[in-house]
Amino acid sequence: MTAATRFLYVARHGEASPDETELTERGRQQAVLLGERLRGVPLSAVHHGPLPRAAETARLVHEQLRKDVPLLVSEPAGDYVPYVPQREELPEDSADRLLGFVEQFPEAERSRGPELAGAALARFTGPAEGTDPRHELVVTHAFLAAWFVRDALDAPAWRWLGLNHSNAALTVIRYTPGRPAALVMFNDMGHLPEELRWTGFPPELRV
Repeated sequence: MTAATRFLYVARHGEASPDETELTERGRQQAVLLGERLRGVPLSAVHHGPLPRAAETARLVHEQLRKDVPLLVSEPAGDYVPYVPQREELPEDSADRLLGFVEQFPEAERSRGPELAGAALARFTGPAEGTDPRHELVVTHAFLAAWFVRDALDAPAWRWLGLNHSNAALTVIRYTPGRPAALVMFNDMGHLPEELRWTGFPPELRV
């Protein structure tokens, strides 16, 4: 079977309303600007999670692209806890904080998350079948963006924790046959004006 390079573009959804049922006006602006940035990329598909904030972001991005690019909903691109660590895996001085963070999420998101995370890696990562390079966008949530980055760097499974992603920021990972995955860019906000950057990011980590 022949294989070609895959470029995976990962974007977190735009800023959402407090009840997370839609994007804010700033979130809609972020999504449009993200789409404009990606307009010149030869995307073969735009995938998005099923929740409204990801679906709306993907639709607004898609409106800026060629009309023949398919827009596809994907459950593995959704919002869930991708991996629940055991205490012994974690650094001793931060184990309580990290476990407390994970345990605040509903049991359904924690119990089914690893299955969905595995499906996401199987579907979206690694070299692509065929001979032509493939470019795909996944509009998702902060946890899955972190999970993709952790996997690309061969970091321990628990290390998705602590990797933050801003609304409508862009991460790109390259998967070339016979080579390790390459993190091309991470949490890039170059397409956003200053007033639309860093939303959804912990204030103490903004630079």
